[in-house]
Amino acid sequence: MISREFGYFTNNKSPLSPVLPLLRRHRNRRRRSAACVLAPGLFSRRFSVACTITMPRKPTRRAHLQKAQPAFSRLARSMALLTSARKAKPQNNNSTVHRKVPTNSTDEHDTKKSKSKRKEPHSSSEDEDFEGVVQADFAFFDPKPDDFHGVKVLLQTYLDNKEWDLSSFVDLILQQTTVGTVIKIEDDEDNGIYGFVSALNLHRYKDCKCMMEVKEFLLKMCQDSDKKDKLKSYFGERAAHVGLLVSQYVVNLPPQLLPPLYDGLFDEITWATEDEPTEELRKSFRFKYYLLVSKVYKHKGDPKKKVGSSNEEDVIYLKPEDEIFHNLSAWSFCFPLRGQQVTTNELKNYQPMGLVMAVEATRVSSFKQQLHSLIDES
Repeated sequence: MISREFGYFTNNKSPLSPVLPLLRRHRNRRRRSAACVLAPGLFSRRFSVACTITMPRKPTRRAHLQKAQPAFSRLARSMALLTSARKAKPQNNNSTVHRKVPTNSTDEHDTKKSKSKRKEPHSSSEDEDFEGVVQADFAFFDPKPDDFHGVKVLLQTYLDNKEWDLSSFVDLILQQTTVGTVIKIEDDEDNGIYGFVSALNLHRYKDCKCMMEVKEFLLKMCQDSDKKDKLKSYFGERAAHVGLLVSQYVVNLPPQLLPPLYDGLFDEITWATEDEPTEELRKSFRFKYYLLVSKVYKHKGDPKKKVGSSNEEDVIYLKPEDEIFHNLSAWSFCFPLRGQQVTTNELKNYQPMGLVMAVEATRVSSFKQQLHSLIDES
């Protein structure tokens, strides 16, 4: 067994350097952290994660609008606020434990059965809250055609409420098997998709209708003339070196999965520049820039006033990694989302916004370090 805490064997000075190409080629890697353990199968790029999820056992009136608990980090505060706004639907006490996983703020994923036995609830009072533990073994897989529906569901609001060729966009993601990962539950009969990540070269797919629609939408949403010119260059003369980084996952995916998910993506991009069968394909993964489209909640208050004085965040990031990307971005812009409205009291002072970010590839190493630190500390 080869293992190392908090990282992979990628240093050429390592005494194990002779076996590194073999490890990379077969994606046989192991990662350990205090919160989750990833264990690969023999010569397989997939590895499973055992995560414990706590969920309400018995709903009560008090739990309907439970106040967000105080937290020390921005990530924890944001996650607490969003979690309080997404409570599970009432369940029958005598039924098997299920975990309801929403795909985004408006959609929900199919219910998944627990892999572990539920704890018997106390019967002291109908108003008492009960909590159970669900053991889920997540695994990372290469994209494949069977993942079409699950990935499409996660991308339903990628371009807000615009009608566009989303199916073709999903096909591009699934056809690129050397760079990209989908997250599933190990041995799940329903083959549900809980998240995915990929990076598409803008020049390679510039003639695809779906990519032209992405370009048209983003240029229309950008109101800043200087940033619009930069965006045009990303889809124009710089397109060959720009990767559209697409990442979506269910809102309650264990955050401990994020560091290995992104580590794997950037590792695969590096490997693709060496292992792809043609020089053209190898060049298509030599990214100098990454373009990201995401969603945040921005406070409606006066921007001149300090929002922090009212114990409310100026921006709530739905995905914790977006805050890091945003801080590292060379430029970015926001635009209002027309098809998504705030429906919870906790977010009444916030407006859903689209967020477009441009990140230079040289900032990837800093991103990975900050993501590991953010998740470990939260």
